[in-house]
Amino acid sequence: MNFTYYGHSCFSVEIKGTKLLFDPFITPNELANKVVNADTVEADYILVSHGHADHTADLVSIAKRTGAKVICSWEIYEWLGKQGITHVHPMNTGGKWNFDAFTLKVVVAHHSSGLPDGSYGGNPLGFIISSEEGNFYYSGDTALTLDMQLIPTWAELNFAVLPIGSNFTMDVEDAVRCAAMIKCQQIIGVHYDTFGFIKIDHDKARKAFADTSCVLHLPKIGETVTMK
Repeated sequence: MNFTYYGHSCFSVEIKGTKLLFDPFITPNELANKVVNADTVEADYILVSHGHADHTADLVSIAKRTGAKVICSWEIYEWLGKQGITHVHPMNTGGKWNFDAFTLKVVVAHHSSGLPDGSYGGNPLGFIISSEEGNFYYSGDTALTLDMQLIPTWAELNFAVLPIGSNFTMDVEDAVRCAAMIKCQQIIGVHYDTFGFIKIDHDKARKAFADTSCVLHLPKIGETVTMK
């Protein structure tokens, strides 16, 4: 599975030639917009963990340009309809669906969710993606929660994508504890450095994971890495 990082919590994973784009926030991100052009990002599916602007800023434009199917909460589905986006598959916590190239299980995330117009964005979501090429977990923006202990009962993970910036989400210490709960040693960190509130020490973060025999990957913006 090829993982491409677009900054903050925006990334794509290619599975069997199918491109899954997560939480598109590129254009307003000063760390990303000089490296990545949102108008050229490809997607077959767009998965949205929640409605905050730092996860949806480029959602409508990319969805219109690519025709990608958007997977999101019911409330974001309704909001997208008002933006003229109709190729949407609404889901909610606990749901599961087979999208041919992959199967998606929606799991608990503890956070908040509001849309750009101030309306309610529904439950924040986490995702387990299972496929013939492997399985991974994207927690979305979340606090550490005991619900994470259920993740390995649903899938044996090749890697997990976790927020590590603190203030709005888990910090590094809690992400290390999450890695133990989900029984995953290959972790990709997201939701850090974008704003002053969430800047981290990269070396300390990597060491915290290494001390528990885990590997923390911090790809550069625009970088593609192969996860096995």
